[in-house]
Amino acid sequence: MQTGENEQALRKILDMTRLISIVILVIHFYFFCYTTFHRLGMVSSFTDRLLTNVSKTGLVRNFHLSKCWSLLFLIISLVGVRGRKDQKMTTKTAWAYIIPGLLAFFLGFAILYTQVDPDIRTYLYIGITTIGFLLLLTGGTYFSRIIRQGLNNDDIFNSENETFPQEERLLENEFSVNLPAVYKLKGKVRKSYINFINIFRGVLVAGSPGSGKSFFVLRHFITQTIEKGYTALVYDLKYPDLSQIAYNSFLKNKHKYKKEPQFYVINFDDLNCSHRCNPLYPATMLDITDAAESARTIMLGLNKSWIPKNGDFFVESPINLVTAIIWYLRKYNNGEYCTLPHVIEFLQLGYDQLFTLLRQEKEIEVLVNPFINAYIADVMEQLEGQIASAKIGMGRLASPQLYYIMSGNDFTLDINNPDDPKILCLGNNPQKLQIYGAVISLYVNRLLKLVNQKGKLKNALIFDEFSSITVTGISGHIAIARGYKSATVLGLQDLTQLRRDYGKDEADVIFGIVGNIISGQVTGETSKLLSERIGKIMQDRQSLSINASDTSISQSKQLDSAVPPSKIATLSSGEFVGVVADNPEEKIDLKAFHCQIQNDISALQAEEAAYKVIPKIRDVTPEMVERNFLRIRADIQELVNAEYMHIMNDPELAHLIIKK
Repeated sequence: MQTGENEQALRKILDMTRLISIVILVIHFYFFCYTTFHRLGMVSSFTDRLLTNVSKTGLVRNFHLSKCWSLLFLIISLVGVRGRKDQKMTTKTAWAYIIPGLLAFFLGFAILYTQVDPDIRTYLYIGITTIGFLLLLTGGTYFSRIIRQGLNNDDIFNSENETFPQEERLLENEFSVNLPAVYKLKGKVRKSYINFINIFRGVLVAGSPGSGKSFFVLRHFITQTIEKGYTALVYDLKYPDLSQIAYNSFLKNKHKYKKEPQFYVINFDDLNCSHRCNPLYPATMLDITDAAESARTIMLGLNKSWIPKNGDFFVESPINLVTAIIWYLRKYNNGEYCTLPHVIEFLQLGYDQLFTLLRQEKEIEVLVNPFINAYIADVMEQLEGQIASAKIGMGRLASPQLYYIMSGNDFTLDINNPDDPKILCLGNNPQKLQIYGAVISLYVNRLLKLVNQKGKLKNALIFDEFSSITVTGISGHIAIARGYKSATVLGLQDLTQLRRDYGKDEADVIFGIVGNIISGQVTGETSKLLSERIGKIMQDRQSLSINASDTSISQSKQLDSAVPPSKIATLSSGEFVGVVADNPEEKIDLKAFHCQIQNDISALQAEEAAYKVIPKIRDVTPEMVERNFLRIRADIQELVNAEYMHIMNDPELAHLIIKK
């Protein structure tokens, strides 16, 4: 027990031991330097008899034996010393005293063999040996002041404590995407795999610019899904970066499909290398809800500030008007003019013509009646606000190039049709993001309606910078996609970016329902949510207490974040964290990961050097584009003339004509 009496007794024992050490050293000096002491008159009969008795013990039978005994007792006295602890005290300082002390203590006898006065030799020997003794005493005391139990200062960022076991097996199936990686576990680098064995539960790829989303993750999703026979949609913000990868992967693996797919590209900048496709193809517009979804997609894509205002009067009104026009053109002559360019031109008609034609179709009567009543009642200020919102937005799409691509029918959007499989690349241009993004959003929205059907092929929908387009109902698609073997891969920079473009509620739903998340460097709330998603691990904790005579260290274990937000915010390029989802029949215990994805850069560079360029589809001249543009306008005028003639020749319809 640490009682005061015990400590006091211990100190007395240590003092006694040190005193014995000093006494033995004094006897050594007296015995081996007796001549000098005798000449100085420092001897007596008593000391002589005492020295004679001591010599009989054998203590001084050898010159160094007595010094060794003195040193031994000194060491014993130092073992129990408890000096005042000093964090700056090191073993280097203590040895700096001990080593010279040992040399002086044992090698000082060499002075006895020098050719100087015997008394002076004695004085020098005793002085040097005493200095050596004092240095040993001081160095030994310094050892007691060193803090022997210290915290681990080598791992100042707690990196080693935040490592955890990760999946090192390659778990592969016919649907999986597998990324080789390395990770650290307790200071050792180990090989691992990120096994996305169920990508039908959704994949979210996050990371700030330069974190390596495309190079380390998205390119592998493209190549591996095509290699495993997926039909695919690739949204390529910076065309043709990802499209080039998809095209060459298609050329390499097209023989692996049961029915060889076709490769299609939509590229608004280079019409020679773009196919034509009508997103409002009549055969795929089965009811008015398809028209409503298409109208909402195109209008929200053109006016992203409307997304958080869903339900507002001046948001819903233009959407309802565009819905009515789309469905009217779908019903007219079996959808002959059911294209987005025709919708844009139809919307530019005067109010008399516009409302006269729309009120013929009974299915859209409930949509257009508020506009017609406002027009008849001459509430023009409100009406102008409603219709102008639609006209201004849609007017930005009145481009001959857009008209040319969206008025053709080279292919349909059912990419996973077993009889006509397709790989489709939608190219965008960051400099024309607002215009192209709205049109691409419409393509994607219509495609989602077609791929979510039973009995179709497995498909992968891969989006680079997903927030740059507006896909209504994407969270609903992810929720049901597993049943239709549709894998959705969403690439984005940050959750805040998704919230800005999709609204907080929709963004949080998307983030919450995806089963697989892989993220590079992100900051703020995104890093916090990711850290919580990855979870906590048991980590060692130490605390050190220092007082005047002792130190104490306590060790404990506690749950803490496996990857804290601060670490996610400082990830290097190619370094990723996240979690993967598994299957009921293919369990993965180690779902979380924090690793460096391994790309064979030299092999990828060699592969890219051998890439074939996406071929030219057709030779498109400006005259062809202009003729198509004028033809669409003429189609609408022809429709108006024909319908007016039909109404005027039918007495039962004549009342539908509006004139102001």
